[in-house]
Order: sequence, then C-alpha cells, then structure tokens
Amino acid sequence: MMRLALGITVTFLLAGCGNTTSPSSPTATPAQEPGTPPPPAPAATARYRVTFRATWSEATHPDRFPNTPHFSPLVGATHDAATRFWEAGGIASEGIERMAELGSVSPLDDTIRTAIDQGGAQFLLLGGGIARSPGEVSLEFDIGRDFPYVTLVSMVAPSPDWFVGISAANFLASGDWPGEIVFELFPYDAGTDNGSVYTAPDDDSNPQDAIRRITGFPFTVGGVVAPMGTFTFTRLP
Repeated sequence: MMRLALGITVTFLLAGCGNTTSPSSPTATPAQEPGTPPPPAPAATARYRVTFRATWSEATHPDRFPNTPHFSPLVGATHDAATRFWEAGGIASEGIERMAELGSVSPLDDTIRTAIDQGGAQFLLLGGGIARSPGEVSLEFDIGRDFPYVTLVSMVAPSPDWFVGISAANFLASGDWPGEIVFELFPYDAGTDNGSVYTAPDDDSNPQDAIRRITGFPFTVGGVVAPMGTFTFTRLP
C-alpha cells in the first residue's frame, strides 16, 4: 500500500491480476512492436459496490470518545478530472459545510446535480449512514469511462465539522477498471467551525479555514492517528 497526500491509503487490484498500483503514480507505457494492436480500451461503464466499514471506537480513538459515535449518510458523485467538490487546502462549499456540521446530504446533492447538468459529473451517489460505529453500510453505483473520478464523504458525528471521505479518486489511473480499491479513511476538518472536541458548541469560523486533515487532538494515540475505517470498492460482474 502507498500512503498519499490525501490522507488515504489505496490498494488497486486489477481484475485478473495481482498488481498493486497507486492512483498518483505515473504509468509507464511499454514500447509496442510494429504492427502490434494497441491495448483494448476499458469498458465504457463499470458497476461497483462500495462498503464503508467504520472501525472508529473507544478502543481506536479513546480521547474524549463520544457516547453516540455514528456517521451520516454517504453522498458523492462520479465526475470528470476538472470537477472538484472538496479538496484538502480548499475552502468548503455550503454543501460540504452542512454535511460536515449537520450530516446533511443537501445542498451538496444539489451541487452535484448542477454539475451533472453542466456536463462535469455523471451520477449522484447516495447511501445510508452508520447508526453506531463500529459498523458498515454498502452502496452500488455505475461509473462511466468519461467520468472515472469518485468523490464520497460522510460526517464524523458528533463533531463540530469533521468528516471522512475521498476526493476525485481516479478509477482509471491504471488504464483499466480495477477489481478492488481500498481507501483507509482519516478525519478531516472542514474549516467551518472552531470546535476542538466532539461535542463542542456551535462556533462558526469567520473567516473559514481551509479543509485540512486532522493530525492531532482528539484523534491521536501515542502520537499516531489511527484510521477511522475504510471504503472498499469492489467491481461487480
């Protein structure tokens, strides 16, 4: 596995082979013999099941652990390379703010629908939440060759404005649809609330801070932040 700047660990397993590739690593193109046909293009569409397995618990993150640990409903999109719904170092949109502070699907879902109408995204992804962590939930979706990027998020709850997720993960980085991709999930701060503990009162940041990965209190144990769970994407027949 290779740890990326996004704060996620990604394992690519191509269908029919055992190679492991990072989505951020350049892929060398082997020289072709004259007359050798080019490799086939990936299928126009693929179908995946994503399983969100939350491991967040008092055992993994004991510092001031809340009494009602849970995650909000999943919301995200499949989209093109130019489209971003959030990224570390960026400023949270209203949709990301409401997701991270309240666990609300809207208006992020409306933002995604607008991107679909404008040709920057293809499918809106909506799934269930996890009523108590640890736990898991799954969602099936289609993805197209022209929109091979996936963004998916869920609020860490209760919290001031913390969430887990992936931003613009390229499912065709290896040149074909992978059989399985696993993302380890770490907490992010949306930069919209000043609270520093799970049950802090509402205290809006003015101005907003940039979205950042949380690398300290209250998630560290021995100076290390353990993952809060995984997104496992499995290609379906």
